[in-house]
Amino acid sequence: MKARTMLQTLKIDFVSDIACPWCVIGLGGLQQALGNLAGEIDAEISFHPFELNPDMPANGENGLEHIARKYGMSPNQVRENRARIRDRAAEIGFAMNASDASRAYNTFDAHRLIAWAGDKGRQIEMKHALFALYFTDQKDPGDPDALAAAAVAAGLDASEAHEVLLSGSYAEQVRAEETLWRERGINSVPAIIVGDRYLISGGQPAEEFERQLRWISAKLREEQAPATA
Repeated sequence: MKARTMLQTLKIDFVSDIACPWCVIGLGGLQQALGNLAGEIDAEISFHPFELNPDMPANGENGLEHIARKYGMSPNQVRENRARIRDRAAEIGFAMNASDASRAYNTFDAHRLIAWAGDKGRQIEMKHALFALYFTDQKDPGDPDALAAAAVAAGLDASEAHEVLLSGSYAEQVRAEETLWRERGINSVPAIIVGDRYLISGGQPAEEFERQLRWISAKLREEQAPATA
């Protein structure tokens, strides 16, 4: 008779920015993998801030021009990359509506709401709502009304979200976390840290996440197994 596999809980820290399309793809792949591993692996996912554009001015700037300048790409290369991202996102059921007119924004206030949502037990819902705000709805994550609407979509209260935004709450926490993860060597996202030790980088497909999570789970089981005489 085949031995029953015990459910293993993995601590997963997901460092990302809501302005990062590969973070959308990575989270979708991770969640699909965890769905495939149900009964074997459970996950406790915490989200941590990373700003791709910390110095972006209010109201942002044209996204095509920003990406071309930042990464040394031609406009056509930006468009080709955008099409690849759109297709990958569609595979996980997410709509990327970027165009040549899209804008790149700073996301600090969005990270404050994610921290607040964590205290409310709705962090992953908020993350998804903010991804949709930025990429699907093409809205400014510096707009308090847009952020409050995202909070409602995540199952939270709009007036409480406005209060968080107006009060400056969670700003110190977000800055401290950004510094912590940079000091730990995270300089690109998504960065998925499993069990405080194992790093999975990038917007991997579900099958790759599943492979790596199985490997990590096996390694941790080996380490936790009692020594035999």
